[in-house]
Amino acid sequence: MPNERPPILLGILVATVAVALTTLLVYPLKSVAADISLSVVYLLAVLLIASLWGGWLAAATAVASALAFNFFHIAPTGRLTIADGENWVALGVFLITALVAGALADAARSRAAETEQRRREAGLAAEMSRTLLRGGDLRSALPVAAERLSAALDLPSAAIELEPVQSDERRVAFPLREGTRQIATLVLPAGLAEATLRRVQERMVPSLEALLAAALERDALLNDVVETRALRRSDVLKTALLRAVSHDLRSPLTAIIAAAEPLGSEHISDDERRELAAGVSQEARRLSRLIDQLLDLSRLEAHAVEAHPDWCSIDEVLRAAVDEVAAAAQFNLSLDPDLPLIQADAAQLERAFANLLENSARHAGGHPVSVRARSVGRRLLVRIVDRGPGIPSTQLERVFEPFYRSGNERSGHRGSGLGLAIARGFLEVNGGRVWAESLPNQGTSFVVELPLEPTPAPVVSVR
Repeated sequence: MPNERPPILLGILVATVAVALTTLLVYPLKSVAADISLSVVYLLAVLLIASLWGGWLAAATAVASALAFNFFHIAPTGRLTIADGENWVALGVFLITALVAGALADAARSRAAETEQRRREAGLAAEMSRTLLRGGDLRSALPVAAERLSAALDLPSAAIELEPVQSDERRVAFPLREGTRQIATLVLPAGLAEATLRRVQERMVPSLEALLAAALERDALLNDVVETRALRRSDVLKTALLRAVSHDLRSPLTAIIAAAEPLGSEHISDDERRELAAGVSQEARRLSRLIDQLLDLSRLEAHAVEAHPDWCSIDEVLRAAVDEVAAAAQFNLSLDPDLPLIQADAAQLERAFANLLENSARHAGGHPVSVRARSVGRRLLVRIVDRGPGIPSTQLERVFEPFYRSGNERSGHRGSGLGLAIARGFLEVNGGRVWAESLPNQGTSFVVELPLEPTPAPVVSVR
């Protein structure tokens, strides 16, 4: 334990040597002081023993000092007798003084040891409060707290369990309670000293109970906060979904119904019939795409999307995405030659890039959209640039939120507000990321970053 006294045999040896050296030291001092007054020199030995080994050895040292002083320096020397009554008084005063000084030194040492122990325990409590209340997972923090507890108290081991544990021949269990409810158990190895167990019971158990109760309450509050945030986000998505159903789904349905009714009439020409049929087909495709986006978003929000990575070419992915986008805008592809293969789910990447391309084409103002791809170190960068009105800096991150529509959308741009959120979701599932860069009235760039893995070496067949 901290402040543990040195071995008692060493104390006896030191006391014997100190009394002997003090006895020798008195001889040369007789020339400058009276014999009887030199007894105070022995107090040095008594104080030394008291400060290191405690009261009873200091008392024994005081008695040994009195006997040595009597035998060697009080007449008649060489015998344990005193001829002069004045010397009896002086020797008695010395013995009482030595005993009192030893007791005071021992008490001071005990208070210093107690103060140091209290300081260590206060420091341990502060350290454990930082460990248990810093906001991480409580179960992972318990072994760290137990290790610091055992180190501070010089224990062989310690453990803190969040369930009841019974004492047995191998361990001693201290229940940790909040009121009448047991919230955890402090487990120490069997065989510890009774004083150590009593100190743990009286000083450490109450601190641990308070800290664990606070940590468990904090975890409960954090869980409530997380659940509240999840419910709030669910309400936001539900409201946005209802808005999308009421508007974005209703619009193509209304157009389909309005175009389908005249198709059965005998009073329209063949050209009008073909035009109405084309309108029905276009709105049906729009409706189908919106439903697909809603399904993709729901799977991404539920973390139910898994990537099935394989080696694929970003050139082929981008060209397939361009072919999928039904937009009048042109796409100018500028891809570095010999781009390395990437390990990703090609179908998910194609859908992500299709959403990005469709968004850029919708806001390009009739100008071509530039698509550039190059490798930089261990990354593959794809930059999709349009020449539209741009996005305000305050909205660069918000445009990736589900159902968010930028205030820069012009009339005639009918977007669901889902494409960019879906694109980011599919890219993150494949280990990539996407962000927007824009200056007012200077267009927008969507930058996609994908990790590059070492490409497999070609297999050479040996015949």
